[in-house]
Amino acid sequence: MFGLVMAIALVAAAKMYAGDTPATNPYFGALSAVSPAKLPATAAELVAQADSKSRMETTADVVKAAVGLNPAAAATIVGTIAKTTPEMASVAAATAVVLVPSQAIAIASAAAAAAPSEAGKIVEAVCRVVPMNYKAVADAVSGVAPGESKEILAGVAAAIPALQDSINAVLASSSGGALSVSYTLSMASPTQATPTSAEFGFNSTPAPALPAPALPAVHTGPPSVPVPSSPVNLQPGSGGVVPPGGRNYANP
Repeated sequence: MFGLVMAIALVAAAKMYAGDTPATNPYFGALSAVSPAKLPATAAELVAQADSKSRMETTADVVKAAVGLNPAAAATIVGTIAKTTPEMASVAAATAVVLVPSQAIAIASAAAAAAPSEAGKIVEAVCRVVPMNYKAVADAVSGVAPGESKEILAGVAAAIPALQDSINAVLASSSGGALSVSYTLSMASPTQATPTSAEFGFNSTPAPALPAPALPAVHTGPPSVPVPSSPVNLQPGSGGVVPPGGRNYANP
């Protein structure tokens, strides 16, 4: 747990230094020298070769550099790192999600598919970055690591403390069969408001609400026809001026 806490601290710092340059990130040079096709494998190799004491920091730096060079390959980069160094899967995934949050589900899925035994840690780390997407992240990870349902739910509970009691209650009432992450989370309700990414040290700006369009007034009933207040002059041959009461054609 201490290691994961340290990882989350590193990932939070990744947001602050997301704009690293070759002068501040030691891996930009090596990674920018390879072709896009070799970028994921080279990034994974750098992480695997790192000293165990600095591997966590190395993973964060390598992912920042690699994803910065090719954001579209974020999931592939993370998946390749997770496959060669499974214990760094959660760090790689969370760091990448900080940089490209719109790819959170794909990144979490790639990491868990490559390192299924780390599924719970991956879910926790990613959900701390994008807490509002915890259901989608957990569902996606359970799809590629179906044997890790308990760990996945534990990861959600650790990332979203407001769900912990509710998840435990659903699990306690289960018959002991195979756990369904989707069902458990649909039955669980937070005991307080779900935290936002800003509460974990990440900035998240909601989209501004759009004003409702003004609708035209709707009138019912027949159209209103104005009644003339003075005699109407008719054209010659039509009988002259019509009195306000109209002509009495019944009289001779």
